[in-house]
Amino acid sequence: MHAASAQIGVALANRLPQFNITAAAGGASTSFTQMFANAHPFWIVAGNLAQTLFDGGTLRHRQEAAEAALEQSAAQYRSTVVGAFQSVADALHALQADADSLKAAVAAEQATKATLDLTLSAQRLGGVSYLAVLSAQQAYRQALLTRIQAQSLRFSDTVVLFQTLGGGWWNRPDREAAAPTLPASAKQE
Repeated sequence: MHAASAQIGVALANRLPQFNITAAAGGASTSFTQMFANAHPFWIVAGNLAQTLFDGGTLRHRQEAAEAALEQSAAQYRSTVVGAFQSVADALHALQADADSLKAAVAAEQATKATLDLTLSAQRLGGVSYLAVLSAQQAYRQALLTRIQAQSLRFSDTVVLFQTLGGGWWNRPDREAAAPTLPASAKQE
């Protein structure tokens, strides 16, 4: 946007008259020994004015093109900012959904663990067959796997959130400079 804004200034400056002022000072001497003496000083000032009389609207159209390029740059900047906010919002929404899913997976794991414990107790007392124990173990292992997958997805979406935020803000040099330092006596202990 800064470059597009500068191009408007350049296009506007090209439409204005160009003024050039030059000056010179010196001296004149008729003999070589008096060449650098201040005996006969002179000075000259000259001015020049230039303006395009007919360009067929080219300069005006160049300025309008530069203004349109600035509007395009501003729209692209706004689009980038809105896209960044959308990415962060999506990542936060995914994290919330992951938290709900993880909570449900933990509850399912706890329920299948309780079922497995009851089934094992019932088997010891002779109330259920070994197949019922295997079925309860399979359900518990599946619930455990589901919880681990939910945790993994949450960690993955946390990484996505850090990436969308740009990451690294906690390692900024200005924070390290502002961090308090320990006195020399505390460092020796």
